[in-house]
Amino acid sequence: MIMPLGAPAAAQDIPAPVAMSFEAASLTLARESRGLSAMDHEVRAARSMADSFKALPRPVVSASASFIEYQKTLSIDLSGAKNEVSGATSDFLTGLPGQFPPGFQEVVSEVTRRFDAALPGLLSAIPDTLRLQTRASSFRPTVTVGMPLYTGGAIPAIQRGAQAGLAIAEATSAQAHDMAELNLVRTYFGQQVAEQLVASTELTRDGLDRHLADARKLEAQGALSHARVLEVRVARDAADRAALRAELESTTARDTLARLLDVEGGVQPTTALFVNAQHLPPKATFLAGSDQPQAMGADAARSVAAAGVDLARSRYRPQAFAFGEYNLNRNDALPTEPDWIAGVAVRMTLLSNVDRRKTLDAAHERERAAADAAAEIRKTISSETIRAYDLTETARRTFLSLDSSAAAAEENLRVQELSFREGEATSASAIDAQAAIASVRTQRIAAAYEYDLALAGLLIASHQLESFGDYLARADHRLAP
Repeated sequence: MIMPLGAPAAAQDIPAPVAMSFEAASLTLARESRGLSAMDHEVRAARSMADSFKALPRPVVSASASFIEYQKTLSIDLSGAKNEVSGATSDFLTGLPGQFPPGFQEVVSEVTRRFDAALPGLLSAIPDTLRLQTRASSFRPTVTVGMPLYTGGAIPAIQRGAQAGLAIAEATSAQAHDMAELNLVRTYFGQQVAEQLVASTELTRDGLDRHLADARKLEAQGALSHARVLEVRVARDAADRAALRAELESTTARDTLARLLDVEGGVQPTTALFVNAQHLPPKATFLAGSDQPQAMGADAARSVAAAGVDLARSRYRPQAFAFGEYNLNRNDALPTEPDWIAGVAVRMTLLSNVDRRKTLDAAHERERAAADAAAEIRKTISSETIRAYDLTETARRTFLSLDSSAAAAEENLRVQELSFREGEATSASAIDAQAAIASVRTQRIAAAYEYDLALAGLLIASHQLESFGDYLARADHRLAP
């Protein structure tokens, strides 16, 4: 393909806008939005965290290994034992001669006397204190098991709190998706509003161009004063400035939608602004839902607060757990270490450095605050739903009422322009007619946009956004993009 000479290189590289329906734009937003992706990651993280707490009642098994080097010194006092031996021996030797016949007693006495005299010397060879010292190393591999038997309700409270945290994350994610979809409605149809306002202002400017040409012809014929021609010229210049502003706003709207959907060349919407002529279902239809993300998030926050109460209450109760340890290297164990050990322990806090009563009172207050907040949010949701319902109905009725006004304005413009060319009407009448039809066109576009935006807000407030496509498919009026 041969590009025209002198064409800017940047212009040649800009891709063409991508034609995209609203449904396709919604799918693209869900796929490309980093903000929504972040919310999804948060939900998965909260789900994994809640799943991790399901195993809290199970035993904890851990293995450890240590290599130690140690020295042990033992001191034994022998002085008392030596004195006892000396006394007992002396007593024995003293009574020993009497146990022999008289002829031998003198000999035995001489022997015992000499032995008794030598005894202190014999005992002195034994130290008064015996000191033993050993130095060795040991490798200690062990397996330890611990299992909670009763925690006073702490484990169930933690598990319920984690599940409620998951519910909060899911509600926050759902609300973020709804807000993103509402922003898409605003941006997707907002680009069409900007483009149709460009077309409307250009029609007005072109009409005043024709009117200015007719005025100049009448001035040349002497049928219209120059002052009247200047009036038309002023109106035409104002219309030109309005067209310029509309074009700038349209450029901004196109850029906003392109950035939202991450489409480099921009998006060309193929789903038109729409309005359903049929009255909305009764308000009760939109107020009956209880699964609105904000309400679900508030209920989940209340569950978290209730779990906090149970957790604070568990601090008053005893805790029981089983434990065990097995030494895998018994041949190298220390003398004081058992081969294995198992048992059950019960622990109860009698005096805490944290005021448990105040902690429980605080938990109760948080629970009451969460309950009040949940009730207030439900009230706010009902008010927002009713307001969105009324806005949608107002926009619908306004749009329908403008149909007859548009037809009358077009006919009035045709008559006024014809009368002006025939010299039977003033330029002011033709300018007013042109302004009137421009106003009707603008109001009609604005009413359709307000209807689409208010309808999306209503469906979000009632958690029925999935039915937006049904309303779009049943639309009776469409303003072609």
